[in-house]
Amino acid sequence: MPKVSDKGSRMPESPIRKLVPYSEIAKKKGHKVYHLNIGQPDIRTPEVAMNSIKNLDIKVLEYSHSAGFESYRTKLSQYYKDHGLPIDVADIIITTGGSEALMFAMGSTMDVDDEIIIPEPFYANYNGFSTASGVKVVPVISTIDTGFALPPIADFEKLITPKTKAILICNPGNPTGYLYSKEEMQQLADLVKKHDLFLIADEVYREFTYDGDPHYSVMNIPGIEENAIMIDSVSKRYSMCGARIGCIVSKNKEVMATAMKFAQARLSPPTFAQIASEAALQTPKSYFDEVITEYRERRDILIEALNKIEGVKVATPKGAFYCIAQLPIDDADKFAQWLLESFDLNGETVMVAPAAGFYSTPGVGLNEVRIAYVLKKEDLIKSVDILKEAIKTYNA
Repeated sequence: MPKVSDKGSRMPESPIRKLVPYSEIAKKKGHKVYHLNIGQPDIRTPEVAMNSIKNLDIKVLEYSHSAGFESYRTKLSQYYKDHGLPIDVADIIITTGGSEALMFAMGSTMDVDDEIIIPEPFYANYNGFSTASGVKVVPVISTIDTGFALPPIADFEKLITPKTKAILICNPGNPTGYLYSKEEMQQLADLVKKHDLFLIADEVYREFTYDGDPHYSVMNIPGIEENAIMIDSVSKRYSMCGARIGCIVSKNKEVMATAMKFAQARLSPPTFAQIASEAALQTPKSYFDEVITEYRERRDILIEALNKIEGVKVATPKGAFYCIAQLPIDDADKFAQWLLESFDLNGETVMVAPAAGFYSTPGVGLNEVRIAYVLKKEDLIKSVDILKEAIKTYNA
């Protein structure tokens, strides 16, 4: 029988989605499952985006330009400039989600067996994208004790080899919610400049900051214009995860010319979703004000409730809508599956994402979970109550 490729067999499972079959079984039993495992916001998509699709009168559903509609890129450039980012139309290629933008970034800057340094824990699919690109992830560990702050630059520098081509960060972070300071971003900028590396910044949660601390974009750091690559997406900003529209942004013309070859190979990003994403740029500021207020309240309620559970340690996120919680359990994978298979409280249970899948260092994060606070506040309170009782029962 033909066998799958070695690369395919090495492709990691998603720690976020691999437990879905167990949640489906729990639901078939009649149990209500609170989904804390996946960053699918329950916030309504802006009406202006939805109406742009409802009111379409298209006779032929055509390809767009491989870089995306010029009208969308022009408006997106202005959106960035309005937010203080010096990004021109030529600096943008529209992609099928931020995922494709990351694939384009890796494919354009790294060859097979090259290395990319990533602070961990990190978005689990970075492992998958790297495997698909034949690139080796070199992790540098951040810890819950520091709130997952940027590891010391010396820790990065000792990992740099002739194979190192880039450093990748998520800012604010998924799964930690950490927001890098201006000083931390400058330290990274100095490092990539010194060693002639790329600094790839996944900034899809840029708007989601909660304590008055500003977001510092990789595109705002002077002197690294040729080193900087920004990844963006409409998924979280407008609660449009299903649109699958993102972009890769860089002022490095060679990077963008190479990324365009990848864009041409996949023909074009989806037309309907681009139309909706272009329309979403008209979303009023009041929408974001309400969303940020809602997420801040959810974060505060969740963190306060988690801190009341004996043995739980949690880092307070400064951005995005995730946190990493360390639980008094032996194995988060087993615990997460047990929650769905064998536990319920009054017919209800919770689904969490085991955090080991957000690390590439073996044996790290085994008793940690990622929690997404994308549920309404009363559901978050119920979820933590269930989690508290589940931990007691699991450890009994």
